[in-house]
Amino acid sequence: MALKATIYKVDLQIADMDRHYYAEHNLTLARHPSETDERMMARVLMYALNAQEGIAFTRGLSEADEPEIWVKDLTGQITLWIDIGQPDEARLRKACGRAGQVIALCHSSSCDLWWKQIQSKLTRLTNLSVLQLPVADSQALAALAQRTMRLQCLVQDDEVWISTDAERVSVRLSPLKVAAQ
Repeated sequence: MALKATIYKVDLQIADMDRHYYAEHNLTLARHPSETDERMMARVLMYALNAQEGIAFTRGLSEADEPEIWVKDLTGQITLWIDIGQPDEARLRKACGRAGQVIALCHSSSCDLWWKQIQSKLTRLTNLSVLQLPVADSQALAALAQRTMRLQCLVQDDEVWISTDAERVSVRLSPLKVAAQ
């Protein structure tokens, strides 16, 4: 018998002073049986940092042709594609062809090795940004994971804090590649 996804409920309050975005989102996440708390919380982080009209979680790990998160405009075009992990070159090329902007977030200890192997192959992808979440920050976020969460995300001067009523985690994303403006 196949394992089923575990459902997580997240009440996410966002105060992004850099983008002037202030909102509350009630999210339902289906955590795939093979997904870790670190990966799930990386999805929540990227949702918070890119929240806007049209943003949605996709089927993610269950669907190879979809990102973890996307933003679609009113015509159904993908304006933002967000992948979590270490996608291969072909997947990133395909994503850059389908979406206006693509972001890949790497959150594991093998990020540096993955990036060294793939970096030179991605120079022509002008709509691609690649970010690295340090392992310590990823683990600290994972420690916040609960089946029902109330999270606050504060962004100010490119600094990010994710907090609960009991804990506060500072997150420092390192850009490995920045999309052309």
